[in-house]
Amino acid sequence: MSAPSPANVISIFDQLDARRIEAWLREKSPEALERLWAEADRVRRENVGDEVFLRGLIEASNICRRSCGYCGIRAENGKIERYRMSRDEILECAEQARRMGYGTVVIQAGEDPGLDADFVASIVRDIKASTGLAVTLSLGEREEFELELWKAAGADRYLMRFEASKPGLFAAIHPPQAGRETCDRPALLRKLKALGYEVGSGFLVGIPGQSYADLAGDLLLCRELGLDMIGIGPFIPHPETPLGKVSAPVGEGQVPPSEAMTYKCVALARLLCPEANLPSTTALATLNLAGGRELGLRRGANILMPNLTPLKYRALYEIYPAKACVRETAEQCHACLGQRIHQIGRRIGQGAGSAPHFRRQERPGTRNGRGA
Repeated sequence: MSAPSPANVISIFDQLDARRIEAWLREKSPEALERLWAEADRVRRENVGDEVFLRGLIEASNICRRSCGYCGIRAENGKIERYRMSRDEILECAEQARRMGYGTVVIQAGEDPGLDADFVASIVRDIKASTGLAVTLSLGEREEFELELWKAAGADRYLMRFEASKPGLFAAIHPPQAGRETCDRPALLRKLKALGYEVGSGFLVGIPGQSYADLAGDLLLCRELGLDMIGIGPFIPHPETPLGKVSAPVGEGQVPPSEAMTYKCVALARLLCPEANLPSTTALATLNLAGGRELGLRRGANILMPNLTPLKYRALYEIYPAKACVRETAEQCHACLGQRIHQIGRRIGQGAGSAPHFRRQERPGTRNGRGA
């Protein structure tokens, strides 16, 4: 039996099963896709509103102990200059975020052993004390005692993409550290939720060997995990990596790492997880500098992540090549994004902008407030 026309099921969220999601991922009709974009935008408006929340990104270190097959800061890449920001540099970036009116800072890095448990905990405490901002950490696979310590220090959120829901596909791009087993990231994400973090995750679109059924499984896992934020980006391997040195596979069964496929996934994620925060990612801007962020926002997204990393480090955080806006100052990035948001009829959100269902967990009995 053939899959029903996606246009006939788009508003029936509980019928977005694997088969129907795959039909949407394969959909090529411009008219049908316009209906998908419109429905995702409607669901976004009704559940998280017209505000676009800004998360100030601090890329604290490009040192990494891992050997991921596509990432430019992998341990084996000897062609990049390594750096680790000092405490004062990180705190100055956080203060800049406060001055610019952001509600959140995101401290992101490779899996850098130098960003140890006590150092990160002290940074979190200092940021909370001096700025009052929400603090998001994105520091990779860490031990449970570290995650507990950082939550106790005041960290609000943790971001860690599961990358691929199919274990074999994940293992192919994320080899484990020597002497360790491949991490069960969904289990670690559930642990983070149990610790009280607001949890963000997501996946890559177009990994070599990824089928449409695999991609549908990624979207369904986002719903199963009850994620508070979902980051979706195209697979862009760095040229100084194993996957960047081979030709990308093609064929009817291979998901393309395209801008269009990424928008489909953002829209479907909005339908499957109506109250989640969805960023329109820098990777979309890399594929389409003129309008990629805006198209993401019009197709379900409600988050942007302006970069606060000092210019002397920013180009060194090269997880994939030709990353957008690496030569912009934080002030230029802020002004540009503000203008882009207003041009599409949206407004900048105030406060931390937690996902509505997460706020209700923290304050039982409340309904859909925006900007806790």
